[in-house]
Amino acid sequence: MANRLSVIATRTGDDGTTGLGDGTRVGKDDLRIAAMGDVDELNSTLGLVLAEPLADARLAADLRRVQHCLFDLGAELSIPGYVAVQEAHAQELDDCLKHYNATLAPLQEFILPGGTRTAALLHVARTICRRAERAVVALGRTQTVRPPLRQYLNRLSDLLFVAARHVNQDAGTGDLLWKSPNSRAGA
Repeated sequence: MANRLSVIATRTGDDGTTGLGDGTRVGKDDLRIAAMGDVDELNSTLGLVLAEPLADARLAADLRRVQHCLFDLGAELSIPGYVAVQEAHAQELDDCLKHYNATLAPLQEFILPGGTRTAALLHVARTICRRAERAVVALGRTQTVRPPLRQYLNRLSDLLFVAARHVNQDAGTGDLLWKSPNSRAGA
């Protein structure tokens, strides 16, 4: 693969614009750039999750595959008309959800983010994923965005929630249940 960037500090963005993958210049506050930034932040947060010790090697491998797909998703956002993410990618997440959900008890109440550090980081990733999904939806109101991008992010936020529960369960921490205001009154 050829070098894609030979210079990092190009100074071409000093005027408040940035280049898309097709060479088009847009404002750094463009909806497409916002969506790309949220996807990049999500991918970086998953890197932080993966820097933590994960007892489940399959989960680590699944999250690494997600990182690669998020890079492809960002590329698709960066190059209008480019296709990288397919419905099959969302189906892979469905398969992961089925696997990790199989060992978890049904939810009886809302849960609070937390437990282990890794689970808490997965919850942070989940909230960033939801923001990325909202950004992609907003972009889709004014520009063409293919449905598999939205589907992937929607499914991924579910997977990150389930993965956080899975990590807490593996650590023996379990879910941190939300308590209604009435049950907190005597606590």
